Amino acid sequence: MAMTALELGLRGAVVALFLVVCAVLLLRYAAVNRAASLGAAMGAAGAAYAITTAPFFPASSFGWSSPFVAFAMGSPVIFWLWARAMFEERFALRPWHAAVWTLVAGLGVVSHSGWTMSPALAAGCGRTLALATIVFALLGMAQLPRGWRTAVTTARGRLLIALVVGIGLQMTFAAAAGWAALPTRSIDLSAALALTAFALIAIWMMLFDPPENQPAVAGAGNGPAARQARPLAHAGPPASSQAALNHLRHLMATERTYRQEGLTIGVLAVKLGMPEYRVRTLINDGLGHRNFNAFLNRYRLDEAKAALADAGQAEVPVLTIALDAGFQSLAPFNRAFKADTGLTPTEFRRQAIAGQTADAAEIARSG
Repeated sequence: MAMTALELGLRGAVVALFLVVCAVLLLRYAAVNRAASLGAAMGAAGAAYAITTAPFFPASSFGWSSPFVAFAMGSPVIFWLWARAMFEERFALRPWHAAVWTLVAGLGVVSHSGWTMSPALAAGCGRTLALATIVFALLGMAQLPRGWRTAVTTARGRLLIALVVGIGLQMTFAAAAGWAALPTRSIDLSAALALTAFALIAIWMMLFDPPENQPAVAGAGNGPAARQARPLAHAGPPASSQAALNHLRHLMATERTYRQEGLTIGVLAVKLGMPEYRVRTLINDGLGHRNFNAFLNRYRLDEAKAALADAGQAEVPVLTIALDAGFQSLAPFNRAFKADTGLTPTEFRRQAIAGQTADAAEIARSG
């Protein structure tokens, strides 16, 4: 009973965590990231799997439990599609993908709920489902070679690789155990622990950026000296990434995308038509910026400095200049500006305009 209580508690926590994953992906990322909707479907499938494999869940019923069973048993197809979306730049959902999911989910419903009507059919569907699960789990993990060399360069990318491998292996082992008709008691508890780990990793990736993705500490990586001190290894991207880098520079320098309110790396990835991890690599390795925030602030601060140094805008409030450059409020602008220049915006403006006035006076005297 103690083990059953522990397992039920874990599964309840897993369901709650996966629902948080679904909510965050749908509300925050679905509009700008092609893989977010599939990630939300993965979360829903994980919650359904935690419910349908729990102790005391009805083993044979075509009633209210069927939608949960369908979502849980169709999860290998969703996993494969999600992995493709994460690592394949030009991936797009097709109608036949839905047909494949429906077929696998149908096998799962019949194998789970058809024992009272046709035990032989249910057993055959169960074996077919186990084989299909192994195939789609392996297909999902097979997407890793498309981008693992780039993904391993960031903490978020390494977590993504761990998540893909972990989910794929868990699906493979669970399906193999079902095929071999092994006792499920210890397997079910292990599955609950694995689901908990997967949910926590997903929550961490979405809600808590790794240290390398946090805004730079004042004076620790955004100033001119820090930029000059970056190693030569970050001086330029591989030749194959040059077109993407040019596109990125065009978006920022020409279209001034950095001014866009709520700009995230996910939004930028959609504009570029490539996965987030590749955009991070372009920013970190191709342009030598410490993180996305430092990259974004570089363009915003350069525009703000040009405006502050313009005598024709001497009467424009600092707040207006900050907002026009893309900052959301004055406080973060002041902190970033002081970290970059060692001066407050007002001091910078005063010195710049005073210097221009002195230069103009010197030219007038010499003329």
